Amino acid sequence: MAFVDVNIKVPMEMAVYVKPSGKVNELERNALLLYPYILKQTISHGRAAEILGIRKNELIDIYDKLGFSYLDFSIDDLDAELEAYRNVKEKGEIA
Repeated sequence: MAFVDVNIKVPMEMAVYVKPSGKVNELERNALLLYPYILKQTISHGRAAEILGIRKNELIDIYDKLGFSYLDFSIDDLDAELEAYRNVKEKGEIA
């Protein structure tokens, strides 16, 4: 995997947090930089993992550890999805 240095402007007090110490912290930082693009659906979790050179499940574990959910369904959304699935299954459209 090729790397490139990128210069960004941040408040002076923030600099210590942006410069990670160690590969794990660097990976977490880079994953966090990609997270807004996942939320906006510009890229998928799979593409973000590919960019980072890790497996998708590893990226999901990183986000989970940091408190970000993989699924953004509310309970009501999940209930609606399950109900739609049951309706389709009852009609025999799903084996």
